[in-house]
Amino acid sequence: MSVMRDSLIGLMDKFGIGDIVLPFLLVFTIVFAILEKTKVFGVEKVGNQVYTRKNLNAMTAFVVAFFVVMSNQLVKVIMKTTSDAVLLLLLSILFLMLIGSFQQESDKGVALSGGWAKLFMGIMFVGILVIFLDSLKTPSGQTWLEFVWNGIGGMFTSEFFEGLTFLAVIVGALYFIVKDDHPASGNNDSDNNS
Repeated sequence: MSVMRDSLIGLMDKFGIGDIVLPFLLVFTIVFAILEKTKVFGVEKVGNQVYTRKNLNAMTAFVVAFFVVMSNQLVKVIMKTTSDAVLLLLLSILFLMLIGSFQQESDKGVALSGGWAKLFMGIMFVGILVIFLDSLKTPSGQTWLEFVWNGIGGMFTSEFFEGLTFLAVIVGALYFIVKDDHPASGNNDSDNNS
């Protein structure tokens, strides 16, 4: 089974399906859909019907997708980012399956709402940001995620914490000195003068 899979992947690689065709189709579809939705190039009115300028939208999406597949570095970023994002999506679906096993059956299905939804949207945003930074490389060959992580790690020294503690003490002392202990009154000065 794995020999057949390896030969199929090798055949797809030989024809450039993974490096050219799939990234081209992905970028073309996304750019075309955005152009159709935003109507950047305007619309045409034929009779009583309004149509988007599909020919301009398609040509623009075609050219943008071609530019992307001409850059080997962009194709590598797209392939790594999308494959890692699918893994993140799979993890979120598995998480919802586990939540669903503890809930009663309902017509709405399983969905997070309120604060939980915002929390997990934030987690997904951070996950996508980490995936994107991990797929981009600096000129030295290091990923941007490694670069940022090493930079943050270098900040947290004993001198950093000493400075942070000193700043916290100063801000706390200023707040204690300046804070107003008087209760707020509803009277204005103009009311007192009249």
